[in-house]
Amino acid sequence: MRRNAVLFVVISLVSGFGSTAMTLSAGIWVFDLTGSPGIAALTGLCVYAPTLAAPWLGALVDRLPRRPLMIWTDLLLAAIMLTLLTVTSAREAWLIYAVLLARGVSYVLIDAGETAILPSALPPGRLGDVNGWRTSAQEGMKLVAPLAGAGLYAWAGPTPVVLLAAAMPLLTAACYALVRLRPPTTHPEVAVRSRRGEIREGLRALFGNPAVRVPVLVAAVAIGLSGLTNAGILAQVVHGLHLPATRLGVLSAAQGAGSIVSGMLAGRLLARRGPAVIAAVGALVFAAGCLASSLPWWPSMIAGSVLGGIGLVWALIAGMTAVQTETPDHLLGRVGATSTTVMFGPVAVAIPLGAAAVQLGPSVPLLTAAALILPVALLTLAGGRRPAAATAS
Repeated sequence: MRRNAVLFVVISLVSGFGSTAMTLSAGIWVFDLTGSPGIAALTGLCVYAPTLAAPWLGALVDRLPRRPLMIWTDLLLAAIMLTLLTVTSAREAWLIYAVLLARGVSYVLIDAGETAILPSALPPGRLGDVNGWRTSAQEGMKLVAPLAGAGLYAWAGPTPVVLLAAAMPLLTAACYALVRLRPPTTHPEVAVRSRRGEIREGLRALFGNPAVRVPVLVAAVAIGLSGLTNAGILAQVVHGLHLPATRLGVLSAAQGAGSIVSGMLAGRLLARRGPAVIAAVGALVFAAGCLASSLPWWPSMIAGSVLGGIGLVWALIAGMTAVQTETPDHLLGRVGATSTTVMFGPVAVAIPLGAAAVQLGPSVPLLTAAALILPVALLTLAGGRRPAAATAS
């Protein structure tokens, strides 16, 4: 099982590096081709838009053999990436968007597939640890990959970035082939019967079980409200502290550092307290980060970014681990994909709301996010203590 844990961490490192480098370089590339920052900004939308179809894509993961689906998805993605070598002018810029859209679909499929096969690859007690290590690996790549992607692009143009992005899925496909899986515990007839009303059955498994529902919804609140804070943090840096916008890079690095540390600790905390409590604690830490970032003082903003990275990662890993440990095997693909939509979908709504709220002042969206998170986290913690107290009595 140690071999499988190492392979999944390597997969997170490789895929995180390739996708982050390509996403950043794609925006720069489109800007160079079109001269429009607005058009270039739409590249990010292509990557995240497929998450809206996650419940249906997750059902596909449950319907097909999971590991072969993941391997072929990576191989096909590598081939699709190479089509970007034909882009030479603004007339072909549409192909960049099409490839990024395919990248987004592959991300949803592979994320759901990993959620589904991890319980067959690792003991239940190791899932929290490995989820934490994988998240730390991905966050670590967010510190390295943007510099590498932008540096490659500036040095030799888009060609080496495209070749790098095409090579990464080949490596992850090889890693998936090397993972050793236990045979599924679900009888094939159960999986066949579950295809009827499969989306509804996945929703019932997600929202009908409190052990899954509570940590996923708490994570959704925290992660969703993080979108509310984006405009506030930028406004606090530029207008509150009168610093250049490039200082956001320092805050991003601070958040990444917090995420790496919290990912390494998440497994131990989950083993002691359980997903619901850790999700609530993560939400509280994120709320503290919002309060710290609302102060027009640079050290406080750095501390707020670190706390934000710690809290969001704890909430996310708690939600992921709850899905993996509490969901029947034949439903894992669709429940995992649907939980991704639930946890990350609210960000798309919160970002424009934060942009509107910042007109009232830089601290308004940050304080609003903290005020909305606190009661959710405290109620969850109170509910988590009740069963333990009842058992003790």
